[in-house]
Amino acid sequence: MQLILLIVCLFIFLLCYTTYRHFTRISVAGVRGPEPSSWLLGNLPELFGGPVGEAEFKWQEIYGGVVRIKASLWVTDPKALQYIYQTSGYRFHKQPERLEVTRMISGRGILWADGTDHKRHRKVMLPGFTTPEAKALLPLFFSCAAQIGAKWKDIIGATAEQSAVLDVTGWASRATLDAIGQAAFDYQFGAMENANNIVGTAYTNLFMDTFGSPSDASLLALSLLQYLPRRIREFLVDHIPSRGLEHVRYTAQVTTAVARELVASKSAALLQGKGNRDIMSLLVKANASENEKMKLNEDELLSQMRTIIMAGHETTANSFSWAVLELARQPKIQSRLRSEIHSMERTLQARGSHEFSTSDIESMPYLSAVVKEVLRFHPVSFNNFRQSAADDVLPLLRPLTLRSGEVITELPVPKGMKVIISIAAYNRNKDVFGHDAHTFNPERWLDGSMRKPEAPVGPYANLLTFAGGLRTCIGWRFAVLELQAFLIELVSNFEFALTAEAPSIRREACVVMCPTVEGQREKGTQLPLRVSVASRDYD
Repeated sequence: MQLILLIVCLFIFLLCYTTYRHFTRISVAGVRGPEPSSWLLGNLPELFGGPVGEAEFKWQEIYGGVVRIKASLWVTDPKALQYIYQTSGYRFHKQPERLEVTRMISGRGILWADGTDHKRHRKVMLPGFTTPEAKALLPLFFSCAAQIGAKWKDIIGATAEQSAVLDVTGWASRATLDAIGQAAFDYQFGAMENANNIVGTAYTNLFMDTFGSPSDASLLALSLLQYLPRRIREFLVDHIPSRGLEHVRYTAQVTTAVARELVASKSAALLQGKGNRDIMSLLVKANASENEKMKLNEDELLSQMRTIIMAGHETTANSFSWAVLELARQPKIQSRLRSEIHSMERTLQARGSHEFSTSDIESMPYLSAVVKEVLRFHPVSFNNFRQSAADDVLPLLRPLTLRSGEVITELPVPKGMKVIISIAAYNRNKDVFGHDAHTFNPERWLDGSMRKPEAPVGPYANLLTFAGGLRTCIGWRFAVLELQAFLIELVSNFEFALTAEAPSIRREACVVMCPTVEGQREKGTQLPLRVSVASRDYD
């Protein structure tokens, strides 16, 4: 009898609790948004199937800085982003299914880690990513860019018209792989001399093969991963038959094997007191000096190499590609940038020098404006994914009108709320970057129109390109400096012009934003531009 009474009481309690939660649970149903294009997938096909930003720019224009798309909130409001990245600390976790994407690409490194694990990873890695370390690599970046230039001059010189159509992305990818190999690991990948080197080949079209133009079935499979226990998720991702996943697995095997050799050699050098100043040596040294609770385990240490290669190789190559595409589209901007570069070169010659210093680069305002505009207009990492760890409240910079007509200045969100942070759309936010935010215009950084932001987010020029707060890209200084060096070296020596494929260049959404040619998916990532040797007489 007592057992029956206990069961009845428990049932009544659960019924009351469920009813209470139903009526008191925080709801975001009143937030406006587009009608789902799919009952199962909501608006995910629009988000990932079309060119980067195509749907998101429309959502921001129509609905504002917070949009509801099925079971997620899509966010570009600056104050909400500042709260998520900075104020809230680690209270917005990475989404479980997106963690699997990160683990596939870069292992259990700093991009995968969350909370206290992320703090530990970041503390060990910081010594290799300081401002002095970045500045010390400037000659290396110029050297790798000059290697591209030497190859291009040979190709162009062999043509009757003294110009050639070149895949800029392919060449940039090889050069940046060599750059990150020497900078991060004191290791020669040899990608510029051997296009078929094992690491370069492993990364060729990795993102396009695995994540480009996803089918509804693959989007559904990714969405369903969140409902599975972690071990089952990882088993499926590691073993399910898939051509794209096989490419990721092969790349992981190749880079992990190289990483294991490097860690062994760096550790041995450290014991002999012969450590170098490359990032991996500094990382191994920092890891060895910490107490046991703060150290990285072997898997985490090896994963950092995969992370560094991916972040310091593909992202910079694609950023450079988008930069020269815009210069080809707008010859006046290209000519003005080249003129500033040539002017600085004459200044260097007058003082008996041939090498740019970081102070020289900092005194080139138009170069800085072009770099900021490229990173704003074409953010290679275009989305971040988060999930609230508890009931929370997002502050809003701009009032939000709900479906009911109510206007709010802060938005309560329930625990477990999925948040999609649109870096691409935030970087086109007219409240932040002006009425012409959808126009590529470096002048905005020079004419005084860029005022102090009301809610700053990113570490560089208030852009979200390198994320922000506790999750700021640890290598953002390296990325900016490398992009500047590549532009100086190659825009100084070459002119870039559009080809017949230019109108069909597509901003492909495949984890990173890659240039592809519409209708030529089988060729993967590519950016064909006509390249010729630049004249030095015009300026």
